[in-house]
This record gives sequence, C-alpha cells and structure tokens, in this order.
Amino acid sequence: MYTRRSLFLAVLGASLLAAQDQPSTIQVTGAVKQELTLSADDLAKMPRATLRTTNNGMETVYEGVWLHDVLRKAGVPQGGELRGKALASYVLAQAQDGYQVVFSLGELDPAFVDNEILLADTANGKPLFGAQGRFRLVVPKDKPGARSVRMLTKLEVVQLRK
Repeated sequence: MYTRRSLFLAVLGASLLAAQDQPSTIQVTGAVKQELTLSADDLAKMPRATLRTTNNGMETVYEGVWLHDVLRKAGVPQGGELRGKALASYVLAQAQDGYQVVFSLGELDPAFVDNEILLADTANGKPLFGAQGRFRLVVPKDKPGARSVRMLTKLEVVQLRK
C-alpha cells in the first residue's frame, strides 16, 4: 500500500511539474489591428500595475498589466477613437475550463469609466499557477466577482455592427 501511494504521489508530482513547465500564453484575437499571443515574459516587459483585493477578510495583492494597455497594444480603439461602431464592440474573455465573460469596450476604457481591470500574473509576489492558471482577470469593482476570470487563455474582441 505504501509503495502504491508513493508511486501515485510521484506520478502526480511529475504531472504537476510538467503542467507548470508548459508555456502559458494569452491570445488577443478578433476585431483588432494586430492579433497578439502574449507570454508571462511579454507581460513582464509592459508597464506593471498592482491591485489589492479583499475576499472573506483575506487580502490578496495582484500584479500584472492593465487590460486596457493590452488592448491598446492590439490596436483596439480607445479614448477619442471609441465612438460609433467601436462602442458596439465587446471583449469575450475565455478561460481554459470554458468559462466566459463579456466586457463592453466602453467599460474597459479608463477615459470612459473609472474601472481598471488587471490582467494579473502574480498574487502576493508569486506567479499564479495551479487552479488559478497562469493568468487571471481581476475586476475589483464587480461586487460578486464573477467576472474575475481565472485560467484566462483568450481575449476576443467582437464587433456587433459592421
């Protein structure tokens, strides 16, 4: 029994290490000027930001990149360009497990609303991993927190009107 348990734990540990070694990326696709595939190294080279959240009395400090900076890099309209057709667009955030949420472009632009959303890659000074995934959207002003997407893999910009 002890040998089987040790073998099981060794295989499980090797599987977890292999999963952590796989390169994790975020794809930015759809109605963008330039599609992006960003790794943790790519995000580390962008301007960094920090958010503190409290959930059930427990504080977490997330670090990453503002989502609007990622969208700007992909050429998504912002500021004065965010008019007409662009305001009929949204971002579909997709997680590895199939979870999906939607944000309008207007609510992602700090020129429109005071609601900055973080594409986080660390929590409390350590890289995200495991059930959190490598990347997480942190949406601090959403009261229920349902759009704080963990295991984030893709941001697709969709334009409703052509």
